[in-house]
Amino acid sequence: MTPRVKVCGLTTLEDAQRAVELGAWALGMIFWPGTPRRVTVAEAQRIGSALRRRAEIAGVFVNAPLDEIAALAEAVPLSLVQLHGDEGPAFCEAVARRTGARVAKAVRVRTQADVRTLKAFHTDFAMLDGAGGPFPWELAAHAPRDVPLIVAGGLTPGNVREAIAATEPFAVDTASGTEGRPGIKDPLKLEAFFRAVGQAPVAAR
Repeated sequence: MTPRVKVCGLTTLEDAQRAVELGAWALGMIFWPGTPRRVTVAEAQRIGSALRRRAEIAGVFVNAPLDEIAALAEAVPLSLVQLHGDEGPAFCEAVARRTGARVAKAVRVRTQADVRTLKAFHTDFAMLDGAGGPFPWELAAHAPRDVPLIVAGGLTPGNVREAIAATEPFAVDTASGTEGRPGIKDPLKLEAFFRAVGQAPVAAR
């Protein structure tokens, strides 16, 4: 099975629609204030309202309070919550209970120990992300495989096939690698990314 694609860092309905037309499984919107890819609540609601029946509507949070996550999950609404900070297993479970959304826990990968931390979590998805770029993909072999694996971090049309071959993920996540500028997608890069994923040489687990 060809890996699914999560297009992240979306800030406009136009880019989200293009991603869905290309076959995106999930649309990622970042609510963390420390990034130029932060989406406004109003635009997130437009995206959620227009596309929630065609793709997973994912909100990305970094050490946000539970009440904030729950409020945004209801307002947008979100079907997937991605936790990208220091959130522990109990917090992830609380998010799932409060929101009714599926939960993805992400870890920044530098070493094998980072990957192994995911074994303490019981979320719907596990995500391995690079620390500012691609991580050593061979470390994905140490990730738990009882939940679907999402691979992120510096993925581009030029390297995503290699990443898929090395990690055999359920899905790949693209943000900066398909942008024209932070928060705005480059249509040609986005099309090339989907084309490269479709040409990946191995099936995902």
